[in-house]
Amino acid sequence: MEDEFHELTDRVRAELRSPQDLVAYERLLGLARKNTAAGREELARILTAVERPLWAREIAAFILGCAGDKRAFETLVLLLNYREPVRCATAAHALGKLGDPRTARAAAALATNPLRTAYALHPVRLLAELRAPQSAPALIATLERLLTPHNPYWRVALACVEGLGALGDKRAVPALRAAAAHPRLAAASAASLARLGVHEDPPGVASGGPAAGGARGQGGSAGPAT
Repeated sequence: MEDEFHELTDRVRAELRSPQDLVAYERLLGLARKNTAAGREELARILTAVERPLWAREIAAFILGCAGDKRAFETLVLLLNYREPVRCATAAHALGKLGDPRTARAAAALATNPLRTAYALHPVRLLAELRAPQSAPALIATLERLLTPHNPYWRVALACVEGLGALGDKRAVPALRAAAAHPRLAAASAASLARLGVHEDPPGVASGGPAAGGARGQGGSAGPAT
């Protein structure tokens, strides 16, 4: 947790706006360092207290999530679906450590929601990390939905392609083959198919194609094409 926690606290420190914020921030860091049951109780109260700033709840949820405390789940899922990618990434890291069986269902719901595609990158990556029963079906469904011309969410589609290769589920083969037709996804699709034991012929060298015909014509005279 150490590197990710330092990144989080450094970012939050830049958001502080008053001396009172700094006092509360230092209090949270002290609770993290002590790592006691009483400290975790105080962190859990922060998650539900009214008028607490988002950064305070984010730190508390991150600490509890990385410690496996399931009271952090709701706040972390909220942050996983947040409009700021850096907060989504922090939440995904903590959810990956949390070990809550609800996490995969929540991530799948976020990834497959067509109204939240702009925020689906980290739920998609989290599903691949979790390797849960919901992971491959959700990634396949999301990828198939994004295989339309000029789709602006190609980075989400790319994360689906890479995640499906890592999961090694053969159900992904048709979707990965379809993704191979998209220039931004072609290389990753080929790599994921190879991880699944499926090796596609590059365009133009399939048996009976122009390249094969040229090979058969070597050594003989060929007239101009008509």
